[in-house]
Amino acid sequence: MLPCTQTLADLDWKPAGIILSGGPASVYAEGSPHADPAFFDLGVPMLGICYGLQEIAFRSSADNVVASANREYGHANLRAKRLGSHGSGYVDRLFEGLEDEFKVWMSHGDKLAKLPDGFQAIACTSNSEFAAVAHTSKPIYGLQLHPEVSHTQNGNKILENFAVGICGARTNWTMANFVDQEILRMQKLVGGGQVLGAVSGGVDSTVAAKLMQRAIGDRFHAVLVDTGLMRLKECEQVQETISRHLGINLTVADASRPFLDGLKGVTDPEQKRRFIGNKFIDVFEEEAKKIENAAHSEMARPVEWFLQGTLYPDVIESISFKGPSATIKTHHNLALPQRMMEGQGLRLIEPLRELFKDEVRDLGRQLGLPHELVMRHPFPGDITPERIEMVRQADDIFITMIRKWDLYDRISQAYAALDTSRAVGVMGDQRAYENIIILRAVETTDFMTARAFPFDHEFLAQVSTRIVNEVKVGILILKYRPKILVGVFI
Repeated sequence: MLPCTQTLADLDWKPAGIILSGGPASVYAEGSPHADPAFFDLGVPMLGICYGLQEIAFRSSADNVVASANREYGHANLRAKRLGSHGSGYVDRLFEGLEDEFKVWMSHGDKLAKLPDGFQAIACTSNSEFAAVAHTSKPIYGLQLHPEVSHTQNGNKILENFAVGICGARTNWTMANFVDQEILRMQKLVGGGQVLGAVSGGVDSTVAAKLMQRAIGDRFHAVLVDTGLMRLKECEQVQETISRHLGINLTVADASRPFLDGLKGVTDPEQKRRFIGNKFIDVFEEEAKKIENAAHSEMARPVEWFLQGTLYPDVIESISFKGPSATIKTHHNLALPQRMMEGQGLRLIEPLRELFKDEVRDLGRQLGLPHELVMRHPFPGDITPERIEMVRQADDIFITMIRKWDLYDRISQAYAALDTSRAVGVMGDQRAYENIIILRAVETTDFMTARAFPFDHEFLAQVSTRIVNEVKVGILILKYRPKILVGVFI
């Protein structure tokens, strides 16, 4: 993966093929990013995805790309066009072995108004006449859809057709090889030093911690910060799993009071994330000093490295990693490094930085992590102690019922949240002005795109009845996003 600012002249190897990725800009806008023209003259196969397709078309003529009257976000039905003997040998190869119609994921506001010179349309949707295009005599292709996300059917096959079938790339990368290579890399980086790492009990930080422990053993020290925002009995469960079952050195730092006090009255999401990031640093700096002071030998090296379980989607959503991607939200783990490196003198190590969630889960299995940990759902928490307790109780019922119905592994993330609004209703024949619990559950593999999980209405009815009756703080209405499916009055 290279930034769009990469020049061919500065590349000391010749690629077998080029994929131009998507991006948030419009190719016709002033200041929008454009690839080095030399790449287009390299003579190797090229695939443009979304913005990449529009970049290919825009190079032919600025009139080829326009703002679409109807934006296209989410699923669409793609219809492939087989040209057979009427096209060249290249045209049909991108969709080779696929059915003529399947669902794909779209995310664009611009589209092709007309085909660039020398291209033919090889697929369309109801909103995009040129949803996929191919050059008639060169191995150059463009897709308006996103084959790289899990919600596109046949997405991996499309990419395989391009990378392996058209570019001739070899399929010699495996997760098992990644484990061996990453352990060797970390051993060389760390040397004889000690490493401090942040863990939350989630799959990302736990996999990173296990990988580091596999690499350097007891010289790795994991820290779990109890923010007071965790699920019911989550700290105890995490401590049991990481310390006793996985054999990782673990320190639990109780910082619930400063976190809750500092978040009181803060409503802006970005402000919350920045505060959480800075408060995490405070805790880690203190723990690093304690670990160094408690070293068993005077010959022990100081803590020199800081481990994070940062994933590629975290980076994409937060900052421009390798080119001008749009900031979606700031992740608190990405606020840690600069201050920790300047203040505590730590160097950052992120072994998962270019992996997606499904790849991290596969890595966890390779490392022997238990299934329930590999498939664990993230949890966002709440703010005040009273609201946290209400959410914890509702969330525990929700997750328990999901497991009872054998749905947990089919859902990628599920949790209960508390709406900031309240509602009027009747409780025991009296007027009540009480709280609203929101249940959220999504299906995703890569955690880049997601769709709401289609719960059965009977399931929602049973969950809502339990929450209304068992949560010890008044719940008046329960709703399932993205739309209200059940309103329950006490």
